[in-house]
Amino acid sequence: MKIIPCLLAVFPAVAGAAEGLPALRVDPGLLAPNAPVSKSAAPRASGGEAALRSKEGTAPVKPAPGPGADAAAADADVGMTAEAGSTVVVADRIDGQQDVELSAVGNAQLVRDDTHVRADRIIYREVLDEVEAIGDVRLSRGEDIIRSDKLRVRLDEQTGEVDAPEYAFSRVVQKQEGMTPRTVIGSGHADVLKLNGENQYALKNATWSTCKPADPDWYLKAGELELDYDRELGVARDSTVVFKDVPIFYMPWAEFPLVAQRKSGFLPPTFGTSNKTGVDLSVPYYWNIAPNYDATFVPRYMSRRGLQLGGEYRYLTDDASGTIRAEWMPNDRVAGRDNRAAGSILHQQTFGSHWSTYLNLNGVSDKHYLEDLNSRLAIASQSNLVREGSVSYASGSWWSATMLAQSYQTLTGDKPYRRLPQLTLGGQRPFLDDRADFIFSSEYVRFSHPDPDKPDGSRFVAYPSVQVPLGGTAFSLTPKLGLHYTRYALDQALIGDKKEITRTLPIFTLDSSVVMERDTRWAGRDTIQTLEPRIYYVNIPYRDQSAIPNFDSGLYDFNFAQIFSENIFSGSDRIANANQVTAAVTSRLIDSDSGIERLRFALGQRYYFADQRVTLPGVPARTGRRADILASLDGRLSQDFSLNSGWQYNPRDKITERFNADLRYQPGFAQVVNLGFRYTRDVLRDLDVSGQWPLGGHWYGVARYNRSLRDHRVTEALAGLEYAGDCWVFRTVFHRFATKENAVTQAVFLQLELTDLASVGSSPLDLLRRTVGGYGTINQPVADPVFGQP
Repeated sequence: MKIIPCLLAVFPAVAGAAEGLPALRVDPGLLAPNAPVSKSAAPRASGGEAALRSKEGTAPVKPAPGPGADAAAADADVGMTAEAGSTVVVADRIDGQQDVELSAVGNAQLVRDDTHVRADRIIYREVLDEVEAIGDVRLSRGEDIIRSDKLRVRLDEQTGEVDAPEYAFSRVVQKQEGMTPRTVIGSGHADVLKLNGENQYALKNATWSTCKPADPDWYLKAGELELDYDRELGVARDSTVVFKDVPIFYMPWAEFPLVAQRKSGFLPPTFGTSNKTGVDLSVPYYWNIAPNYDATFVPRYMSRRGLQLGGEYRYLTDDASGTIRAEWMPNDRVAGRDNRAAGSILHQQTFGSHWSTYLNLNGVSDKHYLEDLNSRLAIASQSNLVREGSVSYASGSWWSATMLAQSYQTLTGDKPYRRLPQLTLGGQRPFLDDRADFIFSSEYVRFSHPDPDKPDGSRFVAYPSVQVPLGGTAFSLTPKLGLHYTRYALDQALIGDKKEITRTLPIFTLDSSVVMERDTRWAGRDTIQTLEPRIYYVNIPYRDQSAIPNFDSGLYDFNFAQIFSENIFSGSDRIANANQVTAAVTSRLIDSDSGIERLRFALGQRYYFADQRVTLPGVPARTGRRADILASLDGRLSQDFSLNSGWQYNPRDKITERFNADLRYQPGFAQVVNLGFRYTRDVLRDLDVSGQWPLGGHWYGVARYNRSLRDHRVTEALAGLEYAGDCWVFRTVFHRFATKENAVTQAVFLQLELTDLASVGSSPLDLLRRTVGGYGTINQPVADPVFGQP
């Protein structure tokens, strides 16, 4: 008999034993003359390589590692290839009965396409296309790996059963185009694992976790566990989430995403506490109606106030998207009110032929609702809730039109006028061979006020103008001349019996600028420094406007954008007389290689050649011929330091009107310290300190302190700790903020985030991102089961 280092059997796989399989074929040259099909082979050599031929072709075989081989190499699959659809078996000894069964013993391996079985002993039943593996079994299919002492699998059907397996299933996830893909690995062990076809697994008494398989910090323990990687969905029955060997909550039935995708079912509960609500617990249920429709139902229990029911419905189509939200509390024990509610509708839609529509409706049952039932400062401080809808047309060339209806629910302060409706038409079109631009804006508005003492009426505005851009890249000069026409039709006259009022004003502006550059170096890098002087002139004659009501005009904030505008007032009810010039200079440092702006300094002032005669009711006119001086310095002072600052100086009284500065030190990810100061004379003097910093041992600290130095009180304070584990993150944050005089809200956030499974508790992430500039999320956040993305 011929002695060889190993034996190789190659035979094609077919789907179904009933149709009959071809006999096991082995190259006769490998066997002694007249030898039977069953054959023993001598042990493999510790080196070298043999190429054994069969009638199906050639398959190279690498010998198994000897006793002294590296452990990692011993765990790896033997490198061998086979034709698509063929089955390759290699072992120290192979016994076989043609057309029936093949037994491979000692370092046995079987390969079919991307399925690889390795064990001490492998039995392949050709008629059934079935593999039985015994002893130190390792089954891999693609990136999925199952280890056990015994398995029985039908290769082509991908069905079978594995006793007491350990497993790790890997999938590459890329939620959105352009995002970096990442690999999600789910692992665990079970009493029994059943393979029910490609990507389908059913397990008994099983665990599942995205942690490292050796010693997971958390895992889902279930009596029955189904893993469907086609739908990317797991179903657990009689399950418990275990964290650090401590069960944290039980679920009789639950669905969870295998690769952080949307799914229907109960979401992990959220809980927190505040002085307004007491213990605050929500148990949301998510309904994944369709890929472009979903809904969330949120029952919320507040120990001080009672039960609240809420929900959200979202939709997305090719031409429309929107969100509908509602909350209802039948009885509020603290406020002593029944039927407290809030709701909102947001809808956007595009139609053919350049048409689109927009709807934004918001409302609450009473003016204290947001303050009582929300712990977010941005919401609790709202004074007006908008209710508006619009229809727009964009020509696609140079003009567009919009019809808008708008009103507000006022929670505090004066009530604004309603626009019922507002029609606008505007556009810009070049002419004279693109040497000039015709600009047109117009509107018709019907104003209505809920207070009968306020005058109602309509306003029509038409403002055509022509501008002629001159110059080039280094120098520009743009004269502009327009005529602003306004007509009012009032229900009641403000002065005398004049109900119809017209106003016509010519407006002339001249805008000029120069850009100069020079090469220099900044912070050791080649840099371009610019010097950009700009002069802007405005001339508007005076018209008496005391008989005109003030529907929507206000005084613009004084800043760099405003000093280069035509009118100091917003809206169209007041147009200030002007004979003035603004002079400013800007200098930038631009990185020569990347073109990124590193630093910018600006200095500007407006000069008046005429007294202000047009004012708002109750607002005194400006005095003096020089406006305040504005200065700003923004950019990166170094690799780690950045600065944003602004200064408004009154040269007449030689005092600072406003000053703000924000200095940031950020040497790395999740390492940031912010120091801010804001000052407005007689109004505001605030100190703001915030930051996030590693504390060692995977702990991070985060904090913010905002203090009013003028009122001697803390406006907002925040302190928290975060811990980044291998596959989980814990956050706890205490938040305190003042909504108004002597009214303080306190809230505590607790969150345990289990990577790629769920988040338990109330998340402070939105709060941290809003209040701590430069805050870095210390882990890749789990997908929101509602939105399906981080």
